[in-house]
Amino acid sequence: MSVNPIQLLQLLQLIKSGRNPQEVAMSVLQQQGNSNPIIQNAVGLAKKGDISALEMIAKNLTQQKGLDFDTEFTSFKNYFK
Repeated sequence: MSVNPIQLLQLLQLIKSGRNPQEVAMSVLQQQGNSNPIIQNAVGLAKKGDISALEMIAKNLTQQKGLDFDTEFTSFKNYFK
């Protein structure tokens, strides 16, 4: 799964502008997830509120990329402070 930097920047700008982050993220994921089974699964889990399964997907993806989940998630959260 590749991330389009322009779309990521637009997403972050929408979140910072006061829009509901969950709604923005779900919208983007649904648009991008039509052909990606991982995203389709993540959207379904998010709709069900299955946070632990979403966290497991995120941990697996970061591990596959050779990244540390805790470090990346902390960095992500700090971006919004």
